[in-house]
Amino acid sequence: MIDFLMIATRMGKRNTIEIYPKFIIKKSKDLMIRGSDFYAIWLEERGLWSTEEQDALQLIDRELDIYVQEHKQLLNDSYRVLHMWDAESGMIDNWHKYCQRQMRDNYHTLDDTLIFANTPVKKDSYASKRLPYPLEKGDISAYDELIGTLYSPEEREKIEWAIGAIVNGDSKKIQKFLVLYGPPGSGKSTVLNIVEKLFEGYCGTFDSKALGSSSNAFALEAFKSNPLIAIQHDGDLSHIEDNTRLNSLVSHETMMVNEKFRSAYANQFKCFLFLGTNKPVKITDAKSGLIRRLVDVNPSGEKIPAKKYLDLVEKVNFELGGIAWHCKQVYDENKHFYDDYIPTRMMGASNDFYNFMLDSYYIFKKENGVSLKRAWAMYNEYNTAANVPYPYSRRAFREELMNYFEDYKERETDVNGERVRSYYRGFKAEKFKEFADAPLGCEEKKDPPPSSWIEFKEQHSLLNDICKDCPAQYATENGTPLQKWENVRTKLGNLDTSKLHYVKVPENHIVIDFDIPGPDGKKSFERNLEAASKWPKTYAELSKSGAGIHLHYIYTGDPTQLSRVYDDHVEVKVFTGKSSLRRMLSKCNNLPIATISSGLPLKGEQKMVNFEAIKSEKGLRTLIKRNLNKEIHPGTKPSIDFIYKILEDAYGSDLKYDVTDMRNAVLAFAANSTHQADYCIKLVNKMQFKSADPSTAVKNDDAKLVFYDIEVFPNLFLVNWKIEGEGKPVVRMINPSPSEIEELMRFRLVGFNCRRYDNHILYARLMGYTNEQLYNLSQKIINGSPNCFFGEAYNVSYTDVYDFASAGNKKSLKKLEIEMGNLTDDDLKKKGFSDEKIRIIKAGTHHQELGLPWDQPVPEELWIKVAEYCDNDVIATEAAFNYLEADWTARQILADLAEMTVNDTTNSLTTRIIFGNNRKPQSEFHYRNLAEPVESLDKESMDFLKEACPKMMEEPHYGWKYNDKDEVPFEAHSILPYFPGYVFDHGKSTYRGEEVGEGGFAQGVPGMYGNAALLDISSMHPHSAIAEVLFGPRFTKAFRDIVEGRVSIKHEAWDIVNTMLDGKLTPYIQRVIDGEMTSKDLANALKTAINSVYGLTSASFDNPFRDPRNIDNIVAKRGALFMIDLKNEVLKRGFQVAHIKTDSIKIPDATPEIIQFVMDFGERYGYTFEHEATYDRMCLVNDAVYIAKYKSAEECQKMYGYVPGDNKRKGGKWTATGTQFQIPYVFKKLFSREDIAFEDMCETKSVSSSLYLDLNEELPDVSKEEKEFSKAESDYKKGLLSDTTFESTCQKLTPLIEKGHDYHFIGKVGQFCPMKDGYGAGLLMREKDGRYYAATGSKGYRWMESEMVKELGKEDGIDRSYYDKLVDEAVKTISQYGDFEWFVSDDPYVPELGANDADVDCVVPWAMPCGEDKYRTCFDCPHFNNDNFHMDCDLDYDISDIVMKHAMNPPEN
Repeated sequence: MIDFLMIATRMGKRNTIEIYPKFIIKKSKDLMIRGSDFYAIWLEERGLWSTEEQDALQLIDRELDIYVQEHKQLLNDSYRVLHMWDAESGMIDNWHKYCQRQMRDNYHTLDDTLIFANTPVKKDSYASKRLPYPLEKGDISAYDELIGTLYSPEEREKIEWAIGAIVNGDSKKIQKFLVLYGPPGSGKSTVLNIVEKLFEGYCGTFDSKALGSSSNAFALEAFKSNPLIAIQHDGDLSHIEDNTRLNSLVSHETMMVNEKFRSAYANQFKCFLFLGTNKPVKITDAKSGLIRRLVDVNPSGEKIPAKKYLDLVEKVNFELGGIAWHCKQVYDENKHFYDDYIPTRMMGASNDFYNFMLDSYYIFKKENGVSLKRAWAMYNEYNTAANVPYPYSRRAFREELMNYFEDYKERETDVNGERVRSYYRGFKAEKFKEFADAPLGCEEKKDPPPSSWIEFKEQHSLLNDICKDCPAQYATENGTPLQKWENVRTKLGNLDTSKLHYVKVPENHIVIDFDIPGPDGKKSFERNLEAASKWPKTYAELSKSGAGIHLHYIYTGDPTQLSRVYDDHVEVKVFTGKSSLRRMLSKCNNLPIATISSGLPLKGEQKMVNFEAIKSEKGLRTLIKRNLNKEIHPGTKPSIDFIYKILEDAYGSDLKYDVTDMRNAVLAFAANSTHQADYCIKLVNKMQFKSADPSTAVKNDDAKLVFYDIEVFPNLFLVNWKIEGEGKPVVRMINPSPSEIEELMRFRLVGFNCRRYDNHILYARLMGYTNEQLYNLSQKIINGSPNCFFGEAYNVSYTDVYDFASAGNKKSLKKLEIEMGNLTDDDLKKKGFSDEKIRIIKAGTHHQELGLPWDQPVPEELWIKVAEYCDNDVIATEAAFNYLEADWTARQILADLAEMTVNDTTNSLTTRIIFGNNRKPQSEFHYRNLAEPVESLDKESMDFLKEACPKMMEEPHYGWKYNDKDEVPFEAHSILPYFPGYVFDHGKSTYRGEEVGEGGFAQGVPGMYGNAALLDISSMHPHSAIAEVLFGPRFTKAFRDIVEGRVSIKHEAWDIVNTMLDGKLTPYIQRVIDGEMTSKDLANALKTAINSVYGLTSASFDNPFRDPRNIDNIVAKRGALFMIDLKNEVLKRGFQVAHIKTDSIKIPDATPEIIQFVMDFGERYGYTFEHEATYDRMCLVNDAVYIAKYKSAEECQKMYGYVPGDNKRKGGKWTATGTQFQIPYVFKKLFSREDIAFEDMCETKSVSSSLYLDLNEELPDVSKEEKEFSKAESDYKKGLLSDTTFESTCQKLTPLIEKGHDYHFIGKVGQFCPMKDGYGAGLLMREKDGRYYAATGSKGYRWMESEMVKELGKEDGIDRSYYDKLVDEAVKTISQYGDFEWFVSDDPYVPELGANDADVDCVVPWAMPCGEDKYRTCFDCPHFNNDNFHMDCDLDYDISDIVMKHAMNPPEN
């Protein structure tokens, strides 16, 4: 039995014997406690320790079962075993109490020694795992080739020394860490992946940035499992704030570890750090502890072909034991090899002072000393020349300089014999590896001679055999051919080829001639061999001189188009016409002549890119990458020339491409040129990385429509998709290959926000990105990094649901799911959806969040869970596609009108419809200062405006000036309306004493009103653009055709529509007549385009609609200034203006006369007002919130002789604007009096971080402890508490606080119901930076997800007090402005009393007793007698009260 356990019995209820575990408080050899909690348990059967607490619980339960079996005869039938798995037994609580409170820490760090498959294990080995391979000598040929190519022997030895130290077990004592520093794709991850495979289970990951941060208290939490190796593939130590923690970790010092929600504990970490990085480690000064701890490893830059690379990586998996053995031998040969190693290259990359010393190396070494004064002057000069951003102060400089000299004297005699102050002597030249004969800290080694595939021997020539029948002749003494070629009859086979001769080789036979000179100016065999070795393997010969080299190839293209010049001293020889090969055989190799098809320079303007081969951006990218890898040209300059040429050719072709994301890689490649860096960089700056026109999608209407979604994790790439239609299954692709992605792209793909995310991830995988690279790309896109999008990827999809959604429908997929879920089947039928589409929509309303951190690898056992989550998003995307079918139809129509695709954005479609192919239409745009009169206008604009805005152009316009309070018209007139006194200054606009909003004018006078006429300008912003001829006459006419066309389509005025947009709308008229679409569909498409235009005119980004002069948003500003003029005119006529909102005005007690005035006034400015509605009563709370009741159609007919549009449909109904009164529960309870449905008691909450439900109802109240913790934290930040005291407080309070919370992840969006106590609901919290706060509007109530409420049938637990409080607040708000009871009653509005004075009990003073409603009052009725003696009714109705009220308060006419 395990030593901390004994089995006990006791009498329970009803005389039942309870058999339970009793835990012994003693120092156990079988159980380890760390940080006041369970750490590990010994499993005898496995012969290993386990850190899984579940193993401990199962072991205890097994002991209980063994006890029962052994004592069964002594037990009667009435017994109960209190198992650990039984939550109701209470034993799990006893266990936690035992581990967390009763036992002291008692542990030995696990797994601090590697256990191989052939390593014997005991309990005191403290191992919880073993490696799956034995440590033994074996074949490592694949590893040799892989690492030997990617790293030089010197750099490789560093890697193997570090691995060997781990295998040997010394890494726990060695104070070093390895940094692999180089550009992406250079082999860093290859090494780190091998290390992870070698030590699987012993590796952990860490965040180097957190280690270098001075403020991250939990940086060491990543090391809580105490791994032997800690790895970060893409780290960043370029901005270290504090290297203390990193130094202590590498030095294996005992450190305090803070884990979230656990007590702090001390630990001595034994891990060896490996870091891959693209950025240099920041080494602050020569004393930095990082200098003696860091070993930097730099890849060679050599590449391995992709197919071969993958093959080698696969083979490495079978060589792990041999690799470990080999590395151990490397380490054992010289364990102290890097004791004195100095990372000079890393210092040079990050330490400006070190670079200064490097720059001054020869001066300091020659003189072996320097005065402070002179050194300071040299330092300042260097800082200026090198543009050093943060140089040292003189004091800091003095101290730092001491680290590079042996001695410092206040007074000393310098090398010139002069007495100087502050002198440094004894320069430490050994610090500078760059100038040393051998690397510091290493034994002197000689680099092996460069390997080459070319091996020259005096041997039989293969060329002699191949060309034996080719015409050939000897050379003269002068080295020229003996005779003309037409007279030559000899063949090569007839000649002694060791003598100088000429041979007519076939035209496709070419020779690359290397004549590179050495330092002495003569041909250098060594340099020629080095250059030639970089070319593809083929037959080679030495030249006549014996120092030059000829490489022979068969060229598959047209040799006449090849240029002779490849690079300096490298020539392409082509033998066409009468030219021939000059040759004298001495030595050659024995390889066959290879074929070559690309990478050679071409003559003149002939395209270098074969666009039959490169038909897409992918092909262009591949060719650029091949050049960056020097697969085509061995030199940097010719590679850059080649890239420049292919981009020039691509730009001049019809290829649509965008490779701007590759610019930095090309620029870095150019900067690495040894001799031609300036030339290369200048050429890169001229490169066309983007086509003039954006990439367009290829139409493929025959392919199946497929909905898709992706998920990206560091170790998992998931693509889920389904073919459209009800009941079709979702297909899951887990870590799909590029070829599988290519197959998927043959479908018409539909995603949600895929143009800005999913498409680019798919495209990256198509181009061979690994999972890690995909994750990094994903993070860049999410974080808004520039240059992370692929031009061609935008058109991977057929269309994007989010992109074609109209402005009101642009919301997250989760919000759309909730919205669709709140609609009943009847609601959807009313919207015109078929039964099948309703089922599809309803299938996509199951909102579910994954609950896994996106930045962490996903355990393989959870991959299916992630796939199920992704399934839901695919189904929801199809549901949203069907739900937004009106928007989809609009997109199809716009695409058709623009002759583009449905995947093009609304903005680009609208641009094409209005501007055609004109890329710079701004040259025709109009713009003016609205404060100044327009005295002249070109004829074309005048003619256009007379047709478009005839009333505006009838008479000149006069502005207004002010004499104190009086307004006087200006004498100067203007062709167009203008607004004198309008000022726009530093983003602020003022006019007539009022501040004008930049997006429009909004103003309200809170109060209760009646008979309020709502007058709305039809398409205000579009008509502002038309009235200003904003896009010039030509393009404004096209825009007007869309604006007016929409109105004409709504009224089905087909004759007018036929003439618009040059007849482009005519085909759609027939489709409407034939019933293929509705006029509403066509009108909605044009509305989408109209809305797009205003957004583009005011956008901050460049686009064809944006005029750089338009700094004050003239479209919205013109309308705002007009509304101020209108307000003043209405007030001047004795009427109130209750509310103005951008394009509408509400006038209480409006008469037909004032309504007509507003309409006429609008026409003078080019606007058309519509009498949209009249509210019988309205309560305005502020600029954005009001509640109103529509007047009945009958009453409107009496008042105006017509019925406004909204009153026809909604007469007598209520309407609410703004959140307060729109809440369904409030609206139904107070106004519409409809029944309250379940959906009315559901609240949608969304946050930018994450929502959690804290299910703490049955947990202890820890508010007191939280307040104490908060106060301690506040005091600590103020400096009132010491580190020790605060740490102690945290240790005490954190476990207590943790017991009072049970957080469950929801997501960014959720729908919830407020719940009563006792229904298992939780507090709704939002998380930020590891802390939890109440979600907005949720405080004081418990919440449960609405879907869960419905599934569990807990509707009766909904806390209606939440909504009743909102109702009370609404009543209170309305009551501030009048009698609430009257406001919500059916009692009529009385203009004479006004809405604020109305009384529910008051009889209307002029109401006729006869009930006749033809006349306003008795006084207007023909039966009324009104003379000096009689004021009565001919019909004998009693009207005495009316007569009395008339005498006291006569009605106004």
